[in-house]
Amino acid sequence: MVKTRHFDIAELLETKEDVQEFLNEAAQTENAADFIRALGIAARAKGMTEIARQAGITRASLYKSLADGGNPEFDTVFRVCNALGFRLVPQPAHT
Repeated sequence: MVKTRHFDIAELLETKEDVQEFLNEAAQTENAADFIRALGIAARAKGMTEIARQAGITRASLYKSLADGGNPEFDTVFRVCNALGFRLVPQPAHT
């Protein structure tokens, strides 16, 4: 029998550059759910409690907002990005 273990990409997001690349890749799908999922993974990688504290929201609210099927308000997305050390910056769309 082959033993496997659960793969969690959050374990690979060790540096700010790792997180930035991961979020950029998710943003390029142009699918909001993909970006929200990636934001949740990045927040877990950096510690949900600390990200929630820095974002000024409760940990439970952060988990709920960024869970699969969650629909966070833009303010929450903005605050979490800031807590992770990033700014949302408009860029020209790919055509």
